[in-house]
Amino acid sequence: MLKIGLIREGKVPCDSRVALTPAQCKWLHKNFKDIRVTVQHSASRCYSDKEYQLAGIPVQEDMSACDVLMGIKEVPVSMLIDGKTYFFFSHTKKLQPYNREMIHAMAEKKITLIDYECLEHEDGTRIIGFGFFAGIVGAHNGMMAFGNRTNLFHLQRVYEVNSFQKLIHTYFGLKVPVIKVAVTGSGRVAHGVLEIMNLLGIHEVEAEDYLQKKFTYPVYVHLKGGDLYAHKQTGLYNRNDFHLHPVNYRCKFIDYAGETDILLNGIYWNRDIPRLFELADMQASNFSITTIADITDDIHGSVPCNLGESTIAEPVYGVDKNTFERTAPYLPNSVDVMAVGNLPNELPRDASRYFGEQLIKFVLEDVRKGGSETLNKATILRAGVLNSPYDYMREYVGAL
Repeated sequence: MLKIGLIREGKVPCDSRVALTPAQCKWLHKNFKDIRVTVQHSASRCYSDKEYQLAGIPVQEDMSACDVLMGIKEVPVSMLIDGKTYFFFSHTKKLQPYNREMIHAMAEKKITLIDYECLEHEDGTRIIGFGFFAGIVGAHNGMMAFGNRTNLFHLQRVYEVNSFQKLIHTYFGLKVPVIKVAVTGSGRVAHGVLEIMNLLGIHEVEAEDYLQKKFTYPVYVHLKGGDLYAHKQTGLYNRNDFHLHPVNYRCKFIDYAGETDILLNGIYWNRDIPRLFELADMQASNFSITTIADITDDIHGSVPCNLGESTIAEPVYGVDKNTFERTAPYLPNSVDVMAVGNLPNELPRDASRYFGEQLIKFVLEDVRKGGSETLNKATILRAGVLNSPYDYMREYVGAL
């Protein structure tokens, strides 16, 4: 019998998403006699305790009898249970300093950590995630910020409608002014961004036309790896070589900075990948970007003026183009930055349904079987010991 526990989110600010919805838990109980789900009490979850109970799912405080504990965000040290297997987004594989204490404690407690972010198909494509809805909300918030800055249009907050279907209805009759939008990335985030571009009636154009032509209607360009990066010596782009040796490449995005009003950034980034631009580039007279939605949200990452996360309550801040200091948004000599780390939480029920579907289709069978190569590659800790693909994290996980 596989006993799954859906744990309460403990990170502050609290996330309301879930790994499995009440309907999905009920379906699992009906179709798999060897799976039983228990839900931990929560007052902040997007699906209430009562909704789970009405679906026939037990709700209780004690999760110690469960084999596998599933959450969304990082688990506070005080909530960790010794010896358990956890699934959540740990945000540790890039050696994030703010989560070092947590993973150190997990090692000491002999916990097994399987990170959703590391679950990949054979070609390296992520199996599950909230990226599509991060793209939806991030693109909306980026467009909303530009509208607030220019007073050319107004978009209401996503969480106020609390449903993707209802959000679509808020776009009826909205006329977007003549603007140019650059969309970066090719994964789930970018797919969500493109959905909003199409819903808003913003037309896609080729990169060459975007750079050279003037338009009488709003347009966007979708920039993928080959559009953004070129080998320093050959001038060419090879996807496999780029991911193996990103330091050998330069970024070409600065060519677009003089033709872009809004940047909606959805590219993956690590410290070896060149940034889209540098802070000094913002001071150039032809740097026309006024609004940036950094949806992938890496502090000082691909967008160097990401000075730290904003919040759902206050999603936008300004960055002064002379001092590069954080300011209030919408000031004359600033660039507005939207850098919210939990964007899908503005559409938590939609995002949770989508996430749970992928989890059931592509992951749970491997968990039922007791393991797989896919799960192994996503296992950062096994009973407190670093798994071999993550040997580079040894100093990070070690003594504090």
